[in-house]
Amino acid sequence: MARMDINSVTLNSEIGEKGTLNLSINGRLDSKTTGRIWSEAMLAVKNTSPEEILVDAGGLNYCDGTGIALLFDLKLMQERKGGKFEIRNLADEFQQLLDQFKSSDFIEAGIEKPKSTNLFEDVGMATLGILQEIYSIISFLGQLVVALFSAITNPQQVRWRDVLITSELIGVNAFSIIALVCFLIGLVMAFQAAIPMSQYGAQLFVADLIVISMFKELGPLMTAFVVNGRSGSAFAAEIGTMKVKEEVDALTTMGLDPVRFLVVPRVIAALIMIPILTIFGNLFGLVGGLVVMLSLGFTVVTYINEITYAGTYVMLLSGLIKSVFFAFIIAAAGCHEGLHTKTGASAVGESTTSAVVIGIVLLILVDGIFGVVYYYLGI
Repeated sequence: MARMDINSVTLNSEIGEKGTLNLSINGRLDSKTTGRIWSEAMLAVKNTSPEEILVDAGGLNYCDGTGIALLFDLKLMQERKGGKFEIRNLADEFQQLLDQFKSSDFIEAGIEKPKSTNLFEDVGMATLGILQEIYSIISFLGQLVVALFSAITNPQQVRWRDVLITSELIGVNAFSIIALVCFLIGLVMAFQAAIPMSQYGAQLFVADLIVISMFKELGPLMTAFVVNGRSGSAFAAEIGTMKVKEEVDALTTMGLDPVRFLVVPRVIAALIMIPILTIFGNLFGLVGGLVVMLSLGFTVVTYINEITYAGTYVMLLSGLIKSVFFAFIIAAAGCHEGLHTKTGASAVGESTTSAVVIGIVLLILVDGIFGVVYYYLGI
């Protein structure tokens, strides 16, 4: 038999008949004493491996949550091994605390094996997921259109301060990277076109190629890609974080529509700034082409005269019209994914990735539609 005095607690343990471990606890079990008793009790159980544990708690004059945890852990350990456990002479107030815990609540759930699926089921689930995503996007676009119409008819409802702040993030902060990208696009495109054009003595028409491609296609598209990667993902991350923190639910609880409160200012800012950025992108693309034309021996005046002759206001406006639709897509995709962020540590990252991917796909799709429409219109 072993006996230990630990401050105001004593633990007695002895092996009884038929492999029974008798534990007797006397004194006070609280947060200061239970930890030291716990290790000794576990050591006694480990050394004896009893089929039954019998605890005599008649000597307990105080027992808080930590002491109840010790008693419950002994009980749970025996039940997991298939052994028996019994507590005797435990005071009623302590027994009520112990009865609040059920062993079934602490049984570890088994890891379910993934259900095997076949090809048809996988295709069906993927199709269902795509249809649900399409339905969600259409529903969101309907809410957004209604909110924008309300903003047009009631401008005082728009949070113009947020519009200005978002405009700075989309426009001013993105200006340098868009200028650099479009400059390099014009530079590379001019260099690539100069060699085949020189075979036909038509290097001057490199300027025509640059102005047409920048105004109608590359200027709006490259600007949209850059803004989508910067601002579209930022919208998804910002609103997604608010969704995870339940701030969006708080807005709904207070009677504020999240679409009008969060999405409309961002969409308005995008509709204003992206066409402006597109104009500057076109300008820097032409500057990139000018650098190449100067290296080929052409003068600045010759280059300006050629792009003035080849480029028209119709071309410029056709690209700006596309940029308006691109702006709507970027802001809507980012905000939609942010509002539909799931819970979990990786949810915001997944929403951000989805916003960028969906934005790129929709931008290319809409650009293709405009290409077909402009072809039949002769633009």
